[in-house]
Amino acid sequence: LATSASDDVLREHPESVGSAIPTCDLAIHDDDDNPLPDGEIGNVMLRGPMVTPGYWNNPEATADTIRPGGWLRTGDFGRIENGLLFLASRRTDLIIRGGENIYPVEIENRLDEHPAVREVVVLGVDHRELGQEVKAYVVPVDDADVTVDELAAFVGETLASHKVPAHWEIRTEPLPRNATGKILKQVVAGNAENTFIEE
Repeated sequence: LATSASDDVLREHPESVGSAIPTCDLAIHDDDDNPLPDGEIGNVMLRGPMVTPGYWNNPEATADTIRPGGWLRTGDFGRIENGLLFLASRRTDLIIRGGENIYPVEIENRLDEHPAVREVVVLGVDHRELGQEVKAYVVPVDDADVTVDELAAFVGETLASHKVPAHWEIRTEPLPRNATGKILKQVVAGNAENTFIEE
C-alpha cells in the first residue's frame, strides 16, 4: 500500500488511486529513469522504507526493478496530476503498434461507457509490420443489438485513430475471471486454460 485517498478525493477523481502516503515517495519516470512532468504517462516509481532491497539470488530481476536512487519500478504505467496518481496500464499489458504506446485501459474505459457493453477487455495481437494491433473482446448486455462499426465509431469519438481496435470479438459468455474478479487475459487470448490464474 503506497497511496491513499479520502472519500471526497475519490468522489471528485474516481479514476485516481490517491496520493502517496507520508512514508513513501511517488514519481513517474521514463525508461531511462528520468523524472517526467505532471500529466505525462511513464513508469510508476516508489521509494521508501517499505521498498525491498531486491530479489533473492536474482540480480537480473533486481537490476530491472530497483533503479538508481533506490526507486522501485512497480511495473505499472501511470501519470501524476496535482499529487494524485492515475494508473494507465500494467507494463506487461502495454500494446506497441508501429512505435506508438497504447494503454488498453483507455480503450476499455471508453467502451465501458457504451450502454450496450457489459464487459470488455483489450489486448494486443501480433502484426507482421506494426508489431502489434489492438483487439477488443466485448460482451454485450442482454439482447443488445450492437455492431462492431458502432463500437469502433464510439471509441474514435474520443480516442486517436490508432487506438481504435482493428480486431473485435463479440462474445455471449462472461469473460473468465479469477477469485478476486480480475479478468484472466491469458485465458481470453487463448494462451492458458481456464484453470490457470494469470496475474
